[in-house]
Amino acid sequence: MPLRSLANGLTIARAVAGLPLILALQAGWFSLAWWILLTAGLSDAADGWLARRAGGGGSWGARLDPLTDKVLIAAPLLWLASAGTLPIWAVWLLLARELLISGWRAQAPDGAPASSLGKAKTTLQFLSLLLLLWPQSWPGPSMAVWIGWWLFWPSLLLAVSSAVGYLRPRSGLHQR
Repeated sequence: MPLRSLANGLTIARAVAGLPLILALQAGWFSLAWWILLTAGLSDAADGWLARRAGGGGSWGARLDPLTDKVLIAAPLLWLASAGTLPIWAVWLLLARELLISGWRAQAPDGAPASSLGKAKTTLQFLSLLLLLWPQSWPGPSMAVWIGWWLFWPSLLLAVSSAVGYLRPRSGLHQR
């Protein structure tokens, strides 16, 4: 199987993982939810690596990859907001940013690959969510959740900053 096809397969599997993740959270199977999120986060790194090894990802992969990240991040964020762990306004701000950038990317001819700020935001969000979802039956749950809560805020700041960077007019672009 060519590397690019394998990378695309990982991206699709990550998108599908959103449903079992939210179902595991709703059922109270926090260890399973945590492992689903970790596996999906690692697959994000792996599909990027595979696409680069294949000589670069295609336009399809560049469009699908950020959407799968949004599905995977939105599910636990909404669950954490409904559980009162994160403030709903912060989650809505983050989700509004994701919808705005997704719409902007849909208009870009190349799918507008993620910026370094956008990649840092995604990495920090995954780390924050893994800590916020740390199962109570595992060692150090209160410390993990506390660190995850504090990491959420810089991820939100990176989300807003990267959105401004994506949408800021560049010389020659957006001019009539």
